[in-house]
Amino acid sequence: MRIVFAGTPEAALPSLRAVADSAHELVGVVTRPDAPTGRGRRLTASPVAEAAGELGVPVMKPDHPRNPEFLDELRALAPDACPVVAYGALLPQPALDIPPHGWINLHFSLLPAWRGAAPVQHSIWAGDDVTGATTFRIVRELDAGPTFGVMTETIRPADTAGDLLARLAEGGAGLLVATLDGIADGSLEARPQPDDGVSTAPKITVDDARVDWTLPAAAIERQIRACTPTPGAWTTYAGERLKLGPLRPADGQLPPGEIVAGKNAVVVGTGTAAVRLSEVQPVGKRPMPAADWARGVRLTGGEALS
Repeated sequence: MRIVFAGTPEAALPSLRAVADSAHELVGVVTRPDAPTGRGRRLTASPVAEAAGELGVPVMKPDHPRNPEFLDELRALAPDACPVVAYGALLPQPALDIPPHGWINLHFSLLPAWRGAAPVQHSIWAGDDVTGATTFRIVRELDAGPTFGVMTETIRPADTAGDLLARLAEGGAGLLVATLDGIADGSLEARPQPDDGVSTAPKITVDDARVDWTLPAAAIERQIRACTPTPGAWTTYAGERLKLGPLRPADGQLPPGEIVAGKNAVVVGTGTAAVRLSEVQPVGKRPMPAADWARGVRLTGGEALS
């Protein structure tokens, strides 16, 4: 089949490369426009745009996929199907109607669970034991289209969202190509999603990522892993924001938020058991071991995170 691939972040790269190496003909790539990054806010091409350039594939960067110029360009490429991995923009019906086999999304959850922008983060935060990836045909309703195939992945006790997403991106690339193969030879038929088991996974904001130390230790631990690496879980100390890396268990109990610093460990109270901080990042500084931070701020006892 003639394929136009749509995607933007690094998580889409395994699928892009797998499609490029497949029996299908990759005739174009759609990605989000260049965006400002870093302290200098320099306009930077997306990871998918850079990879497509290396592959020698034409790249389209519409401000919005409803733009008539983009739709005309897509029609001219005459794709049979358009696989999608984390493209980052809603597709209007005129775009959905162009490829005869539709736009085939690789979504990083076991649909109908965790429909939305942040399925990996929400699966960790909720304490799921297993997640996976699903391929489905995109329809107007968010992540509700009929499905083609699934893969499953165990969530490991120490997984951050970044860890889990990396594994799903690699495994999902094979699922996406297998789906395209099955569509091409007629062996795959999309099936409607069940009505039961629907859950949503909206984007996690910076405000969502603030830790409430009155919650149980297990809930805080999952929250921090779910928010790592982005948007980054955080708390405040002396009115300044402090970014938090994954926690470790600690012995005993302390009042929620209270800090006890030893030579090599910093322990904080929660609504249940105390926890040990691993890595922290003060505003404007690099990540550092929590014990180094504690020595720098010269804790004297009775201080708390909030």
